[in-house]
Order: sequence, then structure tokens, then C-alpha cells
Amino acid sequence: MLIQFGQALSAYFYDTFVAKFDFWLAFGLVAQLLFTARFLVQWISSERAGQSVVPMAFWFFSMGGGLMTLIYGLAKREPVIIIGQGLATLIYIRNIMLILKNRGRGSKTLEN
Repeated sequence: MLIQFGQALSAYFYDTFVAKFDFWLAFGLVAQLLFTARFLVQWISSERAGQSVVPMAFWFFSMGGGLMTLIYGLAKREPVIIIGQGLATLIYIRNIMLILKNRGRGSKTLEN
């Protein structure tokens, strides 16, 4: 039974990542890697600061990865991706606008 499961899993991954490999799969994978990079940037920045911080690069990675994932969803006609990334990308763009607008004023922190 374990051998059959391993063979079925191997066939699934081959079919998903090798047999069906095309431009859109590569594009979607790059989009997901870009989107995931935002968490690495945030984690590294937080470790350096010794507290949780959200650097500007986080929002740019979010926007870039979100836009690419939205394009992928539109090309593949995936309504869940289109709705999720469409709304999220608006939030990323708005956060960038707010940061740029308030850049000269310094950042605000929450009082404990």
C-alpha cells in the first residue's frame, strides 16, 4: 500500500510539474516565489531590529507578487485567485501610497 501511494504521488507530481509545464506555470511559480520573498525580507528586517517591523520592501514584494499572481489567475481563469489577489493588490498599493505620503513625518508606533 505504501509503495502504491508513493507511485501515485510521484505520478501526480510528474503530471503537475513536468508534463504540464508551460509558460504560465513558470510565470505562476516565479510570482509565488516573489510573493514568498516578502516574508523573508520581513523576517530578516525584524531580526536585525530586534522587534517586528514591516519594511518598504515587504510592500513592493507583496505588490509585485500579487500583480503577477493576479495576471496568472486571469490567464488561467481562476476566480478564487482573481478575487483574492485583485483585492489584496489594492491594499498593497494603498499601503505604499500611505507610506510615501507620510515618509517625511516619521513612522508612527502603537502605544502599549
